[in-house]
Amino acid sequence: MSSKPNVCIVGSINMDLTVTTESMPMQGETVLGDQFFTNPGGKGANQAVAAARMGADVTFIGAVGDDPFGKHLLENLRNEGVAADGVDTMSESATGTATIILSDNDNRIIVAPGANRDVTSDRVAEYRNLIQNSDIVLLQLEVPMDTIAFTAEAAEQAGVPVVLNPAPFQSLPEEVLNSARYMTPNEIELASLQNEAEFPLIKEKSIVTRGEQGVSFVVNGAEQKVPSHAIQVKDTTGAGDTFNGALAAELASGTALERAVATANAAAALSVEKIGAQGGMPYRQDVVTFLQGKD
Repeated sequence: MSSKPNVCIVGSINMDLTVTTESMPMQGETVLGDQFFTNPGGKGANQAVAAARMGADVTFIGAVGDDPFGKHLLENLRNEGVAADGVDTMSESATGTATIILSDNDNRIIVAPGANRDVTSDRVAEYRNLIQNSDIVLLQLEVPMDTIAFTAEAAEQAGVPVVLNPAPFQSLPEEVLNSARYMTPNEIELASLQNEAEFPLIKEKSIVTRGEQGVSFVVNGAEQKVPSHAIQVKDTTGAGDTFNGALAAELASGTALERAVATANAAAALSVEKIGAQGGMPYRQDVVTFLQGKD
């Protein structure tokens, strides 16, 4: 049995189609782009790669289409050390895609879920042992909400903590809010969560990513803050996913919350120095060296 922390991720797998341009097109406008890239993506897959690079054993439950994108993405996960036995290939669905427009260190993203819609609770139930044998379960909201609810309940029953990244934002069932040990909204998502009846509970368990303002979270009723790092920003795509994957890996290893947040914050900072959601994700030694330079 591995002594490494085990993170189980149930989530999305996409191919990112990225174009860079000097100016964002207005409605009805056509502009010339600069460069075009295809990169592995999807919040679930991104977070899996981030956790694996931070030293965790990662198991993944998801789906891709029976197409070239799907084959490439499965190969990429395995090359990153992610156990993809829980990823099914769907013959009647296309692999999910995300179309990304990148301009002036900002991005606009349109996601076509494709096979990610086929990640049903019945499909997750077939791989329930992966949840039960993990130290942390990490969830996002790019697969059906019924699946999120089922997975959170299965993890809770197995005594496995759940980290829930409520992105892209949608209203959450009460049972999901109650099952999550930690939630990782950004500022916009936290503002949207204020409409939930359980917001006081949500706020207590939230680790809020605030961009240039760093990260805030609550310990014993008192708000704690971790400042951001001065970094040369090239592409913010995937920074949040890097934070979540790194956080899950740290928590799974038994790291105290304050240290886990600081480590994840540093990993996210390093990730924006390169283009591509997964391409810029740092390895654990990169983060350790970076933090040692800050001490």
